[in-house]
Amino acid sequence: MVNIDIKQMAIFQMLAQTKHFAKTAEACHLTPSAVTRSIQRIEDELNCQLVIREGKNFQLTHQGKSFYQFVCETLNSFGQLQLELSEESDSISGELTVYCSVTASYSLLPAIFERFRQQCPNVEILLHTGDQADALERVASGKDAIAVGAKPLKLPDNMAYKHLSLTPLRFIMPNTGEIPKEIKRLKETGPLVNPLNQPMILADRGVVRDVFDAWARSRGITPDIYAQVSGHEAIVSMVALGCGIGLVPEVVLDNSPLKDRISVIDAAPELPVIDIGLYVLQNQLTNPLVKKFWELAASHFSPL
Repeated sequence: MVNIDIKQMAIFQMLAQTKHFAKTAEACHLTPSAVTRSIQRIEDELNCQLVIREGKNFQLTHQGKSFYQFVCETLNSFGQLQLELSEESDSISGELTVYCSVTASYSLLPAIFERFRQQCPNVEILLHTGDQADALERVASGKDAIAVGAKPLKLPDNMAYKHLSLTPLRFIMPNTGEIPKEIKRLKETGPLVNPLNQPMILADRGVVRDVFDAWARSRGITPDIYAQVSGHEAIVSMVALGCGIGLVPEVVLDNSPLKDRISVIDAAPELPVIDIGLYVLQNQLTNPLVKKFWELAASHFSPL
């Protein structure tokens, strides 16, 4: 009789998704050696090799791919059973990890959190904040169950996405403090028509940076980049200090404590609007906590 429990299946599923023992260990709150032992015990029980690990390279064997499909189906069925049982008892409990930027934590999520806590008072929400550019990776690696971030140009096949809001991108410049001569001259002579002639502060990565780079390349423009930073909130801070021209989503500027020290460059070129929403792995949508949060978000925010 094969003896493989739900916890071992969850570890294997996470490993198959992250393709990384250390990331799996972090997501499962284990040590890498514990993950290795768990996989070895499963292989011993099944009497076959499931994974091939050669240095940094990782892949599932044919048997591993078959077992992964079985694990996903089993865990999905187990999650559905949990949901049915919790609905029958009128009580969902557990821990839900959510990742978002600081801006999203007080602009998009409060309404969802409020309704979620009203309907699921026994659930503990663990909120992690950071650069929204990390949202997709945080969910893909299993560090967080749900994340808020900008929709990428190409969404991975194993990822579900729920639209929450749209936000335009804004070129911004300082209006107080010690302003560089170049920017001060622009303020004195009128609206800035081409901000790319000025030193720029941009996100070092993420959807907004990808959109900007694609736009600049299509026009043969090489911007003068003064600084590349993590997090759009930091861009607003640097612009307020007079370091250069910045590019941020409007929602970040609207919720910034420094917005009174910033001017939107109305005459600047327009860039595509950014879609902001929730990320979650497709196979986690049967998880009772994730499903409930997902449904509440869908009912609160209008679809596109």
